[in-house]
Amino acid sequence: MTEPLKVLIVDDQKMVSGGFSLILSVEDDLDVVGTAADGEQALAAARELRPDVTLMDVQMPVMDGIEATRRFVEEGLGRVVILTTFDRDDYLFSALDAGASGFLLKNADADELAEAVRTVGHGHALLAPEVTRRVIERRTAQQAAPEADARLAALTPRERDVLALLGRGRSNAEIADELFVGEATVKTHVSNVLMKLDLRDRVQAAVAAYETGLVRVGEQSGT
Repeated sequence: MTEPLKVLIVDDQKMVSGGFSLILSVEDDLDVVGTAADGEQALAAARELRPDVTLMDVQMPVMDGIEATRRFVEEGLGRVVILTTFDRDDYLFSALDAGASGFLLKNADADELAEAVRTVGHGHALLAPEVTRRVIERRTAQQAAPEADARLAALTPRERDVLALLGRGRSNAEIADELFVGEATVKTHVSNVLMKLDLRDRVQAAVAAYETGLVRVGEQSGT
């Protein structure tokens, strides 16, 4: 039997962290190993508890969630999902650059919360459409077309296909099915895309798919 995913919840509002803990604690495959009220506490807890996924608030005292996320990535302390209420779009940009593996709305329902943790915990990007569209609309408005074209020119046609499917939130298995290739081949293409475009992970690759025009804002990500 697979070990449950270990989850750390970081939020300075006890009602939020307590509510999320309660929701996740009833899931057999998820184990809430701790909570923290700021970034410094989160780092200390993560070093001790080694969570697979950390749900990270942004606006917190002592150390905010963006700096904490950057430190988590640098130290290899597991994957981070940013909790957001859309108060500050610039926080989303900063969190993405810091290496967050996804974004989750604080008003997500119980099933969405649990599935988000599973998705990120198993190595996939979590790009909630409501969040992603706002980030991408703002980024693409600032993105120069020649730069976008130059980035695509570095990819082979098949790598472009893979990047587009990453932008639509497809897993490696789903990409393999759609392109009629093996998962090992898909992994190679994904690695090549990340390397050629100087991207950290699948989240940044998904955003790049929008930035370069391979995926349009408003397209369905799940179909």
